[in-house]
Amino acid sequence: MNYLSEMLKLPVVDAAGEKIGIVNDLGIATGEVFPRVTALAFQGPGKTPFMISWRKYVERFDDDGVYLKYPATDIRFSYLQPDEVLLARDIMNKQIVDTQGMKVVRVNDIKLSTTGENQLRLLGAEVGARGLLRAIHPLFERVTVKVAKMLGKPLPEDIIAWSYMDLLERSTKQIKLSVSHKTLSELHPADIADIIEQLDPRLRTQVFAQLDTEQAAEAIAELDDDELMTEMLEGLSDREASTMLATMDPDDAAALIEELDYEKAEKLLRLMGVKEEKAIRDLLGYEEDTAGRIMTNQFVALPATATVQDAIDALRDLDEDFESIYYVYTTDAEGALTGVLSMRSLVVADHTDRLKDLAYRDVVWVAPDLDQEQVADEMTKYDLVAMPVCDENRHILGIVTVDDALDVIAEEHAEDLQIAGVSVGESNAGESTHAFTWFSQRQYWVVVWAIAACAIAAIVVTPLERLDLNVMGIATAHQMITSQGLTALMPISIMPVVLLASMRMVSFVKNSYLEYDERDDEPKPYLGFFLKTTLIGVILAAVVFLCGELMATTLFGEADPWAAIALLSCFKGAAAVIVGTYASAVIYFYVLFRSDEKDQSISGTSLTFAAVLLSALAYTVLGTLPLL
Repeated sequence: MNYLSEMLKLPVVDAAGEKIGIVNDLGIATGEVFPRVTALAFQGPGKTPFMISWRKYVERFDDDGVYLKYPATDIRFSYLQPDEVLLARDIMNKQIVDTQGMKVVRVNDIKLSTTGENQLRLLGAEVGARGLLRAIHPLFERVTVKVAKMLGKPLPEDIIAWSYMDLLERSTKQIKLSVSHKTLSELHPADIADIIEQLDPRLRTQVFAQLDTEQAAEAIAELDDDELMTEMLEGLSDREASTMLATMDPDDAAALIEELDYEKAEKLLRLMGVKEEKAIRDLLGYEEDTAGRIMTNQFVALPATATVQDAIDALRDLDEDFESIYYVYTTDAEGALTGVLSMRSLVVADHTDRLKDLAYRDVVWVAPDLDQEQVADEMTKYDLVAMPVCDENRHILGIVTVDDALDVIAEEHAEDLQIAGVSVGESNAGESTHAFTWFSQRQYWVVVWAIAACAIAAIVVTPLERLDLNVMGIATAHQMITSQGLTALMPISIMPVVLLASMRMVSFVKNSYLEYDERDDEPKPYLGFFLKTTLIGVILAAVVFLCGELMATTLFGEADPWAAIALLSCFKGAAAVIVGTYASAVIYFYVLFRSDEKDQSISGTSLTFAAVLLSALAYTVLGTLPLL
């Protein structure tokens, strides 16, 4: 008896040999590494639920049933204790957090261990396929496991130990589960954020509520989805949300407040301390996607005349939640930036040395209105982990730290991938391995081709019922339809060339857009791009036309001049569509720039689909008309 599913529905038999019910659950005490089964829940006559102490009343159990020490008349029923949970009710088929693998999984069965005739302990949760198979029938599981083993694909158990489990779907007011709270709080904030993103929406707030204010602030800052961040924040009371935002780094708090509506944001800001409110409002005063918006006001700057000991004392006085310190900056009497020291310089220097004698004077800094992507590029260029942001008088307004720069790079990379038609979740090394996803993202042109082929066939081939068989005769009619069918195959077989050419056109547009080094003072190169793509289209069209003329001459020649003319007409239509497609590339180029200016996102997949559809429509007309 190794699994809970095998124990459920077993008969419960008293000392007199009378069946008094069937097992429907087991209770465990949660305070142990491998918790003991402490309670037996069973369903008595009339489906009445009962619960008794396992240790006190259960004598033994086997595959045939659970046997009690006393007759039914001597049994006293009990209740679930505060430190107990029911396995079937609280864990089976519920979501749990695997705090070792940092993921959310669903429990398919419970693994138990026998430690005597009447002792059971919980080992862990079965979250793999075998638990699902066992739920259908134990025999089905055994057969499947044997077949998989014979095929060289063994189906192992997937057990998560109790110490790595964190229950989610339960009432925290009724059930105290110390191990789950402990393990969840020990995770890194980024791991907690990943877990929250995997959860069902109804469970996110419940998990979030288990964290203290500091943990919640760190976890919410790690979320990638702005809507999810807003959802988690709105699930808190105004006081709790304000306290959490005040705990966050100012730049992260400003980014989060920006997603809220104006009234909500103002209310949360007013509930903060004066210092925290001012820091966040200062950042919100700068435009989006600029250095000023992503900088933090937590930095260390001292007069250049200060000593190393002064700098060390200043660092010691910082709050524990202060932004990571990478450099100490020096200023002159007017407060202007004059130099920078690394932590290493301070550590190896004498405490009496002056900062001005140790500081590096050729400091790189940026203006607050500089685009955030350019800030990240500058930090990469100079290998900096923090970049000072200064006004026109070189007064330090804040610093952009490396974690914010990495976020900017990741954000821009994700946008570039989306424009290129690649899902952010896909591997850059290759195509998606999911067949439907791969087809929908890359091979949808086949569907367009099939639909267009049906349309061409419907236009070119005359149905049999529309022919006057009395005049033509059945044999002549069938011969005519066969000839029309062969003629319809000509434009259908050539159409993929047109569709693939349109896909390559959009790919060229996307690459040109991504490689364009935008400068605000220069006009967009629309005219040059139009001339270049049109020339490419003409060259491709010429190649297609010459290939068509060669095929028409080789296949038919003088033996069937009408077929040669029909085939060549189809190639002419294809060449004309290719020229038009590449001449229209500038429109797609313009759409990408306009969407970027309006801060909108247009995926490369949607652009490609539009181009393929338009090309198919144009070729259906131009390739069919000559045949009619």
